[in-house]
Amino acid sequence: MKRKMVFLLVIVLGVTALSGCGIEREFITPESQGVWNHYFVYPFSWVLTQLALIFQGSYGLAIVAATIAVRLLLVPLFAKQQRSSHEMKKIQPQMKEIQKKYNMKDQTEAQKYQQEVMKLYQTSGVNPIAGCLPILIQMPILMAFYFAIVRTEAIAGHSFLWMNLGDPDPYFIMPLLAGAAVFLQTKITSGGQEMPDMMKPMLYLMPVMIIIAGIALPSALSLYWVTGGIFMILQALIFKKKREKWEQEPVK
Repeated sequence: MKRKMVFLLVIVLGVTALSGCGIEREFITPESQGVWNHYFVYPFSWVLTQLALIFQGSYGLAIVAATIAVRLLLVPLFAKQQRSSHEMKKIQPQMKEIQKKYNMKDQTEAQKYQQEVMKLYQTSGVNPIAGCLPILIQMPILMAFYFAIVRTEAIAGHSFLWMNLGDPDPYFIMPLLAGAAVFLQTKITSGGQEMPDMMKPMLYLMPVMIIIAGIALPSALSLYWVTGGIFMILQALIFKKKREKWEQEPVK
């Protein structure tokens, strides 16, 4: 129980810190110093500005279009991560059988276990790192886009639908939609399977954190989260069908 609470606390603090850092930073410009600002955040800000010109000054539509474009670019990475996770899942029964053969408290037997597991990875064509690498590649891109939305000065002065993009949604509609989207995406991604006890609180914690952040932060971010959430729901539905096909494939 203590480990769960520490784990959840770290996540909550991380989300809070990310939100706070995004709001307190100065607006991004071509003169902004640093590799992160110049090569990551500003290019996304420039894209948002150019899209707004195309949409006759609508930064709301620019955020929607840019979010969809970024998510589309990340689909191959998501597909690779999903495929790798599925392959790891399929060899779990074999890994459990190997684990039964060795006493993990004995260092010599633990080494033999690791060697046999590595051999299983090789014969099955599974790379355990392949599931993490796409996530690590996605994170800087998504964070740069997040900060570009927050730090683009023109966005703060424009309206979209009923919202002033630089202010929180006065009716809390977008934060609630963002939370609902995160919840649905997680449910669909789990594929109706029983979630590990460690992950069950996340099903409810993340939507709540998104709602709280959306109520406090500029509505531009809520619009970004809603758009990305809807895209991820559709993506999860597509890959749910793919996983059903993968289930029919024999283990190598």
